[in-house]
Amino acid sequence: MVSILHEALVLLFRNRPTLAPELLQGALGVPLPPYTEVRLESADLTQTVPTEYRADLVVLLVDGRPVLAIVVEIQLTPDPDKRWSWPVYLPTLRARLRCPCHLFVYTTDEDVARWAATPIALGPPGFVLTPLVLGPGAVPIVTEQAVATEAPELAVLSAMAHRRDGEDLAVPIACAALDAVRGLDEERAKLYADLVLSRLGEAAKAALEALMLSGKYEYQSDFAKKYIAQGRTEGKAEGEAKGKAEGKAEGEAKGKAEGVLTVLEARGLSIPDEVRQRVATSSDLAELERWLRRAAVVGSAREIFDP
Repeated sequence: MVSILHEALVLLFRNRPTLAPELLQGALGVPLPPYTEVRLESADLTQTVPTEYRADLVVLLVDGRPVLAIVVEIQLTPDPDKRWSWPVYLPTLRARLRCPCHLFVYTTDEDVARWAATPIALGPPGFVLTPLVLGPGAVPIVTEQAVATEAPELAVLSAMAHRRDGEDLAVPIACAALDAVRGLDEERAKLYADLVLSRLGEAAKAALEALMLSGKYEYQSDFAKKYIAQGRTEGKAEGEAKGKAEGKAEGEAKGKAEGVLTVLEARGLSIPDEVRQRVATSSDLAELERWLRRAAVVGSAREIFDP
């Protein structure tokens, strides 16, 4: 089943067709032929056979004619079936476009990157497909505002890839990505902000919030200000709801604990301090319910804890 994260990443590459060749050349060092145009090509790679093959995205480099086709695959988990379907993509596309083809796999997990980069032997000696794989560690770090504004999709990818690299790095990358939404349409901007903030580590997220509250950093984008304010309001509401739920559970536990001690006292049983302390500090409702039932029949207060 295709995940929301998978679809969002496909959309990043679709919204910026130059992103795939930029990453191939800049991050992986793959030489590309001269080209004057980048455009999206049909990702339907089905031949005149019943089996349907469809890649996530196909990016075509053009210089008067097609000079290179890039099959873009977003891979979030290992999938053994892909080692059978990936080799079908390239010859089908090559025959259709009459140009060389690359298989470019992007993943958010280094273990998946190692799995995806394993060469696929197709049969005859030397006939091997080696996917070009980009894991999070190889994604360029974008902290400069000018670069982020020029390539917001790359900035978002950078923030997602380096979200756990420590506050000193993750926070500036996230700030650059969130500011880069300026000038984008609201739907696209909200998606990008969602991707950045939802994937940010807790420590970096807290540092980002503290930085904004301290006044040391202010988002240049009106949308980012609105989005962060909305997130803070939603977070406060969520916290209050959680607090009420926890308060209700705490109150119920306290009531049951008092009930256990009351029953023991009513039966004239001596209650040692350690028993009173253990009962009073328990927050396990099932445990307190069990102790309450046993308090009515035990011969001593300590026996309520017996198995």
